[in-house]
Amino acid sequence: MIKVAVYCRVSTEKDDQANSFEAQQRYFKEYIDRKPEWEHYRTYADEGITGTSTKNRAQFNRMIEDAREGLFELIVTKEVSRFSRNILDTISYTRELRALGVGVIFMSDGISTLEPDAELRLSIMGSIAQEESRKTSARVKWGQTRQMERGVVFGRSLLGYDVKNGKITIDPDEAELVRLIFYKYGVEKKSASAISRELEKSGFRTRAGNTHWRRAYIIKLLKNEKYAGDLVQKKTITPDYLSHEKKYNHGEEPLVVINNHHEPIIDRELWNEVQKELEKRNLRGKYSSGHSNRYAFSGKIICGECGASFVPRCKKGAVRRWYCSAAVKSGVKGCGIGRGIRDDKAMEIMKKAIASLELNYDELIRELTILASEAVNSGKDSADKLRLEIERLNRKKEAVLDSFFSGTITEEEMRLMKGRYDCEIKALREKLGSISESCGENLREKVTEIVNGDTDRESFYRALLERMTVCKDGRIEVKLKSLPEPIAFSPF
Repeated sequence: MIKVAVYCRVSTEKDDQANSFEAQQRYFKEYIDRKPEWEHYRTYADEGITGTSTKNRAQFNRMIEDAREGLFELIVTKEVSRFSRNILDTISYTRELRALGVGVIFMSDGISTLEPDAELRLSIMGSIAQEESRKTSARVKWGQTRQMERGVVFGRSLLGYDVKNGKITIDPDEAELVRLIFYKYGVEKKSASAISRELEKSGFRTRAGNTHWRRAYIIKLLKNEKYAGDLVQKKTITPDYLSHEKKYNHGEEPLVVINNHHEPIIDRELWNEVQKELEKRNLRGKYSSGHSNRYAFSGKIICGECGASFVPRCKKGAVRRWYCSAAVKSGVKGCGIGRGIRDDKAMEIMKKAIASLELNYDELIRELTILASEAVNSGKDSADKLRLEIERLNRKKEAVLDSFFSGTITEEEMRLMKGRYDCEIKALREKLGSISESCGENLREKVTEIVNGDTDRESFYRALLERMTVCKDGRIEVKLKSLPEPIAFSPF
């Protein structure tokens, strides 16, 4: 007796496919029963699983493992596309099975891997199945993009919003919590970590229902444009229709952006303020867990006694002064440094530190001027990219009109899509107008001013300073980035 295994697969879980799935199993059982020399070993069935990859097909993989253990001698399946839509998988697995002494019969295609020309015929049928998958994937992707352009929402619900049947609506109770988070960050200037602690202490729950609020969750929420009423889709894409692995869209495909798409939870003014605050606190692409970057010396002045950072204090009409944070919290006795430093004095010392460096200023100015010129030229590259994007949108507008005249889309759909493209083109043209097209006549003069310390740009000094240590006896030690030793200044 030949032990025969059956493999069935349907790619969706719709009712009509489910009936086909049951019909497949019934048909194969009856077929095997009519063969007296065959014995039905087992039916392996994957339901609602794609055929382009075997990675997530549990029953298929179980069948291959059982074949390796010699539990059956023959596999019967409906057709090549049921076995796999990936030509490499089809050839690879049938070769392995043949080496194990296990044949595969594809009934509808009339192919048996026990025959000499089976691999050639499999290659042809497998290629056809794979190409059909590619076309199906392209059609689905095209259809989804068109739906996105019409405003259909893809994705899951989020805190403050319910997403159902492609529409997004406000959850009133959760919306109040979202507004509270934005207010604390944008108006009260509290950190994401402080907000997460307050939410946990008050017993607020996330959308998932737990009371643990992660800082990263708060940051992600604050950056989500949906809360301002905008919709940005295709942030993730599936570039390979065979693997179906999702990846972040880093410009490989254009985003689908619709401004003022739905009712906002956060007004535009607060939204913009929060985005500015996020950018202000951003440190080298990551969100600083400590001090904000509001001032040039934020987090840069260190206490020589206890090692704590200095914090700014400023009375109305007076010059800003910096004091040890440990002393501020527990009193002077808690630290013992017993002194602070004026903001203007710290800036003066910073300029002296830079001026004391033994540098070839002419060579430095020349190099920085070249770098500045390259930066401006990169602005030209950005302008070229914007022009290409405008051209691309104009072509999409023409395609929309062609679709309308051919009867593929309705007049209402045509107007909506054309209006969206017009808005995007207008925004890109405004952005293009703000980009400088020339280096400027006084570029070298500006570079010279910075190098000589004749600038009040706090960002310049912040970028150079690693730390400034204030000692109890009044000495100041300035450690500049990339220099091995600090520069010491006498008591002031």
